[in-house]
Amino acid sequence: MIQLQRLEGFYRVARAEGYARAVSSFPYPITQPGIHQQVKRLEAEVGVALFERVGKDRVVLTPEGRALYSHVAPFLEGLDSVVQSLRKGEVGGTLRIHASGHVLRHLLPAWLRRLQTKRPDIEVVLFESKVPAVDILRSGDTDLVVDHLPEVPDEAEAREVGRTYPFLVLPSHHPQAKSRRVRLESLRDDAFIAYSTDRHLRELQLGELARAGVRPKRLHAADSSETILGFVAAGLGYSLLASLLPGGPREAGVVSRPLPGVPSGSIHAAWRKSAAKSPLIQAALALAPKP
Repeated sequence: MIQLQRLEGFYRVARAEGYARAVSSFPYPITQPGIHQQVKRLEAEVGVALFERVGKDRVVLTPEGRALYSHVAPFLEGLDSVVQSLRKGEVGGTLRIHASGHVLRHLLPAWLRRLQTKRPDIEVVLFESKVPAVDILRSGDTDLVVDHLPEVPDEAEAREVGRTYPFLVLPSHHPQAKSRRVRLESLRDDAFIAYSTDRHLRELQLGELARAGVRPKRLHAADSSETILGFVAAGLGYSLLASLLPGGPREAGVVSRPLPGVPSGSIHAAWRKSAAKSPLIQAALALAPKP
C-alpha cells in the first residue's frame, strides 16, 4: 500500500516544480534529500518515473506523473478543509430518521426545512414506523426516532420535541357530529376503531373508554392514525386519537372534538447515547421544535 507521506511529497514537488522549492511548502520540517527519498520510493512502488528534470532546479511531471497527480491533488487540497470541518463538528452526510406517519406529516416538515436551510450538506432519509422504532435504534440502523415513547431505553437519550392532545373523531354525518361536546357514553352502541400494531396506543384508547364506562360492542383495527381516520370518514365507527394539530385531526368526512380532562402526550426525539456526539444528530437537535 502506498504511504500517504510519499504521495504528499510527490504532490508538493509537482506543485513547486522542484525539490528545493517544495521544502518550504511542507507544514512540518523536512530536508530536500528527505523529499527526494519520498519521491524515489514512490516511483519504485508504482514502477514508473513520475518526474522529468528540465533544468538544474526544475522538474516537471511525466505523462504517468500527470495521471497520478490528477487523482492525488483533489484529495490533498481538500484535506485541510475537511479536517477543519471535523474539528468544528460541521460534518455533512446522511441522517436517518424513523417516525410515525402523524409525526412525518405534521411535526417533521417545518423542522427539516430549517435543517435544510442551515445545513444543505445533510441529507435526511425518512422511514415511517407503525410502532416506535426502538429496536431499530438499538441496532444502530437509524440515527433518530421521533415518536411517542412509552419509555426511553437505558442506552438512549431523548428530548421532548412536541405535545399531542386527545381528540374524539366522528364521521361528519354522525348524529352527534354537530354537538360541540360529545359524551363517550352516547357512543356505546357505535363501532370503535382501535390501533392494531401499536399495543401501547391501543391500551390508552381502550383505557379511556373504560374510564367512561364504555365497552364497544364492535371493534375494528387499523395500523396507523391515517388509516383510522380513513375508516372513520367511511362511516365504519369512531375513535380516539392524539394529534399534534391544535384543532385535532383534519380529514374530509371527519369531525374532531377535544376530550377535556384527558392528559396530553409527548413526542420525543431519541438517539443512542453512544452516538450523542454525532455532528449530524447535534445539528438536527439544535433546530428541533421546543414544545
